[in-house]
Amino acid sequence: MTQHYFSESPDGELRPREIEVALGGAPRTVVTAGGVFSPEQLDRGTAILLRELPERDALGAVSSGPLLDLGCGWGAIALDAALDQPEREVWAIDVNERSRELTRMNADRLGLRHLRVASPDEVPEDVRFGEIRSNPPIRVGKESLHGILRQWLPRLADGGVAHLVVAKHLGADSLQRWIASEFTDLDVDRPARDKGFHIIRARRA
Repeated sequence: MTQHYFSESPDGELRPREIEVALGGAPRTVVTAGGVFSPEQLDRGTAILLRELPERDALGAVSSGPLLDLGCGWGAIALDAALDQPEREVWAIDVNERSRELTRMNADRLGLRHLRVASPDEVPEDVRFGEIRSNPPIRVGKESLHGILRQWLPRLADGGVAHLVVAKHLGADSLQRWIASEFTDLDVDRPARDKGFHIIRARRA
């Protein structure tokens, strides 16, 4: 069976390798491996998301409360957030067990004791998030993607905000429309775009 980065248990032995990426405003050496999303480098969409957020959010200060990296891969978004905001509780979740293992390894390397790595069903149901950041797994298909967002966007706290980076050619326009239609309690807009990638923002008043 063809293996995807969104498989729960990728085939093959874990073979970590080091890459250098910019996270938390400085070069960092992290480990990645096959069987996870973008193992060779920081992908362009995630790089754009990290560059645009959070201080450049035009609507005001960074929201408080725990931050969730939804579909963490080897941990880029969660690691960047934990480095920038060492006082904030950061969660990194992924269905892919190899992604979780690599994220834990990278958190240990960088001394990020406040970064919590978990499978989706390990997150306590009473946790509400001040922010969700994600480069969502568009290629799982529309039905599965909508199911993921139906599970997690309702867990935004009052004043919380979600930032999703999506390539235009993979459906950024239609996803923004769907979120606005499905979650009428959220204010949805698109504050930034670059090189074919759009940032979709959904904010709970």
